[in-house]
Amino acid sequence: MKVYTKVELNEFNQSLTYDDISLIPTEVSRIKSRTEASTNCSFLGLKLNVPVISSPMDSVTGIEMAKELSNLGSLGILNRFDSSLDALLNSKNGKGIKAVSIALNSNLKTIEKIAEKNYLICIDTANANNKEVLKKTEMIKKKFDVQVIIGNIAHGGSLEQLENAGADAVRVGIGSGSVCTTSIQTGIGIGQVSSLLNILFSRKNKKLKIKIIADGGVKSPGDVAKAIALGADVVMLGRMLSGTRETPGEVIKYNGQLWKKYRGSASFGVKMRNEFIEGEETMVAYKGAVKSVIDGISDGLKSSMSYMNCLNLEELRKTETFAILSNSSYLERLPRM
Repeated sequence: MKVYTKVELNEFNQSLTYDDISLIPTEVSRIKSRTEASTNCSFLGLKLNVPVISSPMDSVTGIEMAKELSNLGSLGILNRFDSSLDALLNSKNGKGIKAVSIALNSNLKTIEKIAEKNYLICIDTANANNKEVLKKTEMIKKKFDVQVIIGNIAHGGSLEQLENAGADAVRVGIGSGSVCTTSIQTGIGIGQVSSLLNILFSRKNKKLKIKIIADGGVKSPGDVAKAIALGADVVMLGRMLSGTRETPGEVIKYNGQLWKKYRGSASFGVKMRNEFIEGEETMVAYKGAVKSVIDGISDGLKSSMSYMNCLNLEELRKTETFAILSNSSYLERLPRM
């Protein structure tokens, strides 16, 4: 079996996803217990206990979710559709809110209020490789002292232009979200592993500082560990956080089971008009408090770090031992009942 480095994975002749690879421990770990591993990190001036941020989807991050994630040492990006957003921006209160998403057509007054509260700004678009996104980023950075996240991209070809426009972080992943149909509708996108590596090496080769957000395709704490080991600064979650108590929307009881809605930002339920749709709507089982999800991610990530002999995330990002899995090898790892 070949042990692959990041360079070799990046040069692999096929596009790879998280399910295609595995981390390989190749040295004796000095870590006695996973509790010794630290998942703390700094992201755009914020101190996080876990390298997790929530997607600014209307079925994932409302005010309650954003505040609770802040309490848990993660970051929630308040969705731009939230009915309480205007009241929040016009009030003196806003404790726990640290980031807000905006649209390309969001007005200057709204952006000014966000900047005054020192919130991070996330320009919430499906395609960052667009001159209007660059123009909006340049305008915001010129007028306000604020950190800007843009997205999404799948390849590092435009990374330098994004940083030159003022972007502080970029969301990586097109078509990989569980309720995203972009790849099906447009034929655009590559596997998340290949996307992350291509952008990582683009950043390294051009000596850029822009932060990398792994956005999409994450189904488990193990995928979070893989994303960080591949070089991501933080990981954005949608599906894993969906269905929790803190997500917007009511709990629905159907056939004796509790559920909550989950939908893509480009779904009909969000757009509410008959135009091109690149997202789906579904129901997910109710999961209870989001704290249990974050705790599970933290525990899984720390366990992975203990296997990989990594005391902190910076050491994990230096991982150079990966396996490429056959389909049977991947299936062998799935639990059997």
